[in-house]
Amino acid sequence: MSDEQTQPNNTEEIEKLQAQCEEYLNGWKRAKADYVNFKKEMEEKQKSFFNLANSALIMEILPVYDNLKKAILVAPAEQSNGWIEGVKAIRKQFEDFLKQYGIEEIKTVGEKFNPEFHEAVSKEKKEGVESDIIISEISSGYLMKGKVLAPAKVVVSE
Repeated sequence: MSDEQTQPNNTEEIEKLQAQCEEYLNGWKRAKADYVNFKKEMEEKQKSFFNLANSALIMEILPVYDNLKKAILVAPAEQSNGWIEGVKAIRKQFEDFLKQYGIEEIKTVGEKFNPEFHEAVSKEKKEGVESDIIISEISSGYLMKGKVLAPAKVVVSE
């Protein structure tokens, strides 16, 4: 009879221990899931921080790139020497560097004005051009991985 009395107690004890074991296992699973989520969140924050730091640096560099492009545009067309070709090669290196960081120029002249990408500096009437078409660019605008880094400053047709 003593075996029969201990048997129900053992079964109850086993069930109690199994329930406790399951509770601990579920707690461990939640903690592991929380850790995985925390790790992903920290990676996203770090990525966001690096993108912000990169964009700040690139914003400082873009005016230099714009001035380099302007210098090439005003170079005399009839004068084709090694110096001008060297400056053009530097511009190409600059373009490759910007592409590496997901930087692209916003299209302007001939495009329809879009306030998300363009900032209208002035409006002018131009024969044969429909309204709200960009007729000239004052300063270049840039996208970084599809997001506006700096809007293009443009002149729009009336």
